[in-house]
Amino acid sequence: MIDAPMIRLASALCLTVALASPQTPPTTRTMTEGFHRMELVLERLDSGTWRAIDPGLVLAQGDRVRFKFRTNFDGYLYVMNQSTSGTYEQLFPRDETGQDNRVSASREYQIPATTGAFRIGGPPGHEVVYWMITPARLTDIAPRYPPPPPAKGTPHTLIPRCDETILKSRGDCIDPSAGPKLVPRGEALPQNLPDPGMTPEQRELLFVRQKNTAVISSPVPLAGPVVYEYRLAHR
Repeated sequence: MIDAPMIRLASALCLTVALASPQTPPTTRTMTEGFHRMELVLERLDSGTWRAIDPGLVLAQGDRVRFKFRTNFDGYLYVMNQSTSGTYEQLFPRDETGQDNRVSASREYQIPATTGAFRIGGPPGHEVVYWMITPARLTDIAPRYPPPPPAKGTPHTLIPRCDETILKSRGDCIDPSAGPKLVPRGEALPQNLPDPGMTPEQRELLFVRQKNTAVISSPVPLAGPVVYEYRLAHR
């Protein structure tokens, strides 16, 4: 278990599928339209069962979550987290979450790809989870993708806010500012994330929610690495 006060890895769970044995769900319309598209689903462990949840759901301390991810193109996946306390953590690839980060078109992958989950912890706010897809592996030297040092100064955080106009069952709190986002113009990326230069193509990324699935798409082919962020709101 990772002891940093952030999204912690809980190794006690055993309901995951290894990345080396990805599932192949039915092809959706999302995966057959347009150029480069990605689907991202956030799941929470609820009474022993994994359930897809709204990307804007405000999570509670101790909640266990994982991601389902797939694309309509091949590449390599890197996931980095900046916690509400300002520390960075490489979430994937790594020994505890899986080392094989190659993704193939139309196959569904699970992050973490091992028998674990991410446990929510740390000060209330928004965890910023950076997702990078590259056409080629960044490096084969272990560790492949070490986290940068802690950020200096006070981390930029948002306090989760419930949108009372969004009616959800069981009184769930939905924060519309959470979920997948384009990296804001001028925002510094973690020091070890290669800056793709925010090409015009990347600036045109579209973010759409289809039920509990976040769809990230590009109207034109992506010629290089693409980075976006997923904000996890928690109390």
